[in-house]
Amino acid sequence: MTFGKMLFIPLAALFLLSSVTVVKAADFDWIQNLHVRAEADASGFRSSLATRFNIGDVQINAVLSQVDRLGDAYMVLRLGEMSRQPLDVVIAKYRTEKRHGWGVLAKSLGIKPGSREFHALKRGNDLYDGKGNSNQKKTHKEKGKKRK
Repeated sequence: MTFGKMLFIPLAALFLLSSVTVVKAADFDWIQNLHVRAEADASGFRSSLATRFNIGDVQINAVLSQVDRLGDAYMVLRLGEMSRQPLDVVIAKYRTEKRHGWGVLAKSLGIKPGSREFHALKRGNDLYDGKGNSNQKKTHKEKGKKRK
């Protein structure tokens, strides 16, 4: 094998892996908007978390003290809810696996890619309007529905 071929194979593999990561990151691009909104109105965000997840200040403070960004608190709580895992388990996985992305973290908690729960996570949050983030992408089925 020539030196050029030996160099090409690892570079091609690296390119393919980075492409997959970019595609998967785009699945959760809505979270950036959540971060911005949460930082613009932190007390409103805390109130929304309390209402949505039916938790008090102690639990909110516990989660917020262990995540990097405000929007991550929503994802940790949502992943705990969907996976039916205790928050300490979800937070421990978040701390060790967050660099791999939300999809990998969800999968590690038992939320299968392609499942209804996984698609709900990809669509967005349900903090502000009760139906999901207004920025969320519509599925093919939703696009075809007529409004009454």
